Amino acid sequence: MEIQELIKCCIMRGGTSKAIFLLRSDLPKSEELRDRIIRRIFGAPDVREIDGLGGADALTSKLAIIGPPTRKDCDVDYLFGQVNMVKPMIDYVGNCGNISSAVGPFAIDEGLVDAIEPMTTVRIHQVNTKSVIIAGVPVKGNKAEVEGNHAIAGVPGTGAKIVLDFADSAGGITGKLLPTGNVTDVLHVEGEGDIEVSLVDAANPLVFVRAGDLNLTGVETPQEIDSNAALLARIEKIRSFAAEKIGLVSNWRKATEERPYIPFFAICASPISYENWTTGDQVNADSIDLSARLLFMQKMHKTYPITGTICTLAATMIPGTIANQVARPGVIERGKLRIGHPAGIITSEGKVGRENGGFVLRKATADRTARCLIKGYAFVPKGTLSV
Repeated sequence: MEIQELIKCCIMRGGTSKAIFLLRSDLPKSEELRDRIIRRIFGAPDVREIDGLGGADALTSKLAIIGPPTRKDCDVDYLFGQVNMVKPMIDYVGNCGNISSAVGPFAIDEGLVDAIEPMTTVRIHQVNTKSVIIAGVPVKGNKAEVEGNHAIAGVPGTGAKIVLDFADSAGGITGKLLPTGNVTDVLHVEGEGDIEVSLVDAANPLVFVRAGDLNLTGVETPQEIDSNAALLARIEKIRSFAAEKIGLVSNWRKATEERPYIPFFAICASPISYENWTTGDQVNADSIDLSARLLFMQKMHKTYPITGTICTLAATMIPGTIANQVARPGVIERGKLRIGHPAGIITSEGKVGRENGGFVLRKATADRTARCLIKGYAFVPKGTLSV
């Protein structure tokens, strides 16, 4: 008699993140039981996730639930979850763009999508944002290719280039590319005074703030930000007020508890030379269009998320936003943005147009690499399954 339940799983690296991938068909229909099982697989809540497969870091405590499409225009469903390491919760509001890059390869390798050499197009129904992500996945021998010469900052070595198109992601959470209809807003933050922000929703909603308004340069390291408790508290309060402003919470005081994952928070500055914190190499100001540091889950991202990249791209393509104001001139005309982040540079291409008096995201692409790291079964004590 088995004393533990076996659940098929796969750990995938997607871009600069890792996630546990589960098939929807292997999980119970009850969401409460499903999430209890998933937390047990991760070993959460626990900051070390020592009794599970979670990576003990916000960038590796991620979940992807994959299943057949529930939309006729898509090949596969993808539900993303950010597994909280402190509280017994999984945040299903918002998406992870890095993990999105692993969905196509996973679907191909699991036989959910027919492999077509040399490139398979996978139309992904991103369930959280009710949008479609189009992934171009290199294929070899009826499997997703993993080897290639494409490098991404924050991941050692090279891999096969996967191109993601997020053009359908505008307003996925709030319903509008500019949730308030304004390119900038002034938040009246209790105890902090007024602060100017730009609120943009593409792939995930972001709060954009000038680095100077926080007495920062915009090229700080993760250690410099995360070790400053007073700064983190100030940022979280601003983020919380923004969450209320765009309707994600009814009371800003509950944002950290109810909406810890989104909106992300982007600190922006004009191009500045700085040192890559992972390699020590110099990132020259003339090689980037924008210096940016992004926080999510109340910590600084060690690189720059793909959803954050797409939203930052969209923001810089809209005249008058804070990101647009501080970015290198000519970004809109070039249709390309090079973001300088803590571990290097990430580049995205896009276009924002005007339609019916508003802004429309017409193109938003980014490239990643991804691969399966291990495949097998997670062991879940049977007591977890009892009601």
